Amino acid sequence: MTDTQGTSTRVGVATEADIDGIVALQAANQMARGGMLSAELPRSRIAQMMQAMPLIVARNRNDITGFLMTTTRAMNADIPIVKAMFEAYEGTGDAYVYGPICVGASERGKGLAQSLFAQLRLQQPGREGILFIREDNEASLKAHRRMGMKQVAEFQFNGFVYRVFSYIG
Repeated sequence: MTDTQGTSTRVGVATEADIDGIVALQAANQMARGGMLSAELPRSRIAQMMQAMPLIVARNRNDITGFLMTTTRAMNADIPIVKAMFEAYEGTGDAYVYGPICVGASERGKGLAQSLFAQLRLQQPGREGILFIREDNEASLKAHRRMGMKQVAEFQFNGFVYRVFSYIG
């Protein structure tokens, strides 16, 4: 993938060397800073997630410009919002949690989210991924529908309505 400046963006499975870039991009896209990420995962949690499931990143030179995290259902059993999602829609026995996904502001609108998702599907063929999106995040809802994901349920959590989506890799 080449952007308008002719630089190349590579999409692939993250390594430990990518964690600092993931943490920085995550911090820059928190709700408190005008982004749509509602949780900030510590470096240690991201490292644990990478051991259990593939974490997909976009790299432009040495910068992380996007990421797509995935985790096992068991790893998220202690997170109240994820528990609420699985109460609304259980999914298959080996279903995993898709997300969060984040694309840096300078990279949005270039198809990077779709490229991250395509790489994930190559890594997890035939498995169901389940995710939630806040009802007022129209850009994310639209992007995930374009990727072929289907809404299967919705739930309320902390005063917000979330839509649950599912897909088979």
